[in-house]
Amino acid sequence: MDGISANLSKLYENTPVLVAAYDAFDRLRYANGAFRCAFFIEPGEQPFWSELMRRNRAAGRGTIIREPNFDSWLVSAKSRRGKQPFRAFETDLVDGRWLWMTETVQPNGWMLCIASDITEIRAEERAVRQDRDFAIKASYTDELTGIANRRYVMGRVDEMTRTSIQHGIVGCVAILDIDNFKQINDRFGHATGDLVLRDFALRIQEDVRRTDCFGRIGGEEFALVLPDTQVDEALLILDRMLAIVRMAVPMPEQPSFKYTFSAGVAEWMAGETATDIYTRADRALYAAKLAGRDRIAADGLRREPPAVVA
Repeated sequence: MDGISANLSKLYENTPVLVAAYDAFDRLRYANGAFRCAFFIEPGEQPFWSELMRRNRAAGRGTIIREPNFDSWLVSAKSRRGKQPFRAFETDLVDGRWLWMTETVQPNGWMLCIASDITEIRAEERAVRQDRDFAIKASYTDELTGIANRRYVMGRVDEMTRTSIQHGIVGCVAILDIDNFKQINDRFGHATGDLVLRDFALRIQEDVRRTDCFGRIGGEEFALVLPDTQVDEALLILDRMLAIVRMAVPMPEQPSFKYTFSAGVAEWMAGETATDIYTRADRALYAAKLAGRDRIAADGLRREPPAVVA
């Protein structure tokens, strides 16, 4: 047990309040007895949050997930999980309990989760608040892909720039755009275009760090917000995403069908607003498109696609 887990254990091990801590990669690093009992975690076990949700869903226990498609629910949940310094919401468990959950994210990406049992509150009052939470979630979610929408992403860009202004912390914004998307729609139809959008959202979201935020801005354009990240690191992240998408086979019945994307990235500069950094990232995207697509551009620096070895 590391020092952080040992300190948390001294404070919370025997309290009825549920307490857990996740690291920046969303792996569980500490859970007190009440949390382990509620979510069926063995002492000393350190699963990733997504693994924990998946296995409990398969066993019919833990958090109630009303979305019939678990993978769609997981993509949507991960697009918002840990993206804000503080979040509070209600959730219900299969065993009938109702929890008030708070998530507090530290600058290093670690997240402290604390939940209180509020089952005794009248059911009709809980239902009203849950309807409110569902409405808030819907207002921040892209209907087609299930990931964050423009409103949510721009809120995270604004939050990142305000933090940068206050503390001088570097961050980046990247704009990603699927190449030749109109041609995909024209040749294969809009249903295939929608399939490609969902495939792209799923593949990129699976590779996004929990502290980052990925969402659909509109059409075939997406944004990636990378707090506390310098441009060299952002380029490496986007390079990996380029490779993932190049390998994608969104239509198994047509394995020869492939698609790519281009991206523009900008690093925050002192005094910039959210609009400023977004505009520079968008300009860099335009430069990547002009240079031939399937590549990344950043403030005049272009990343060429790797040579294909026969």
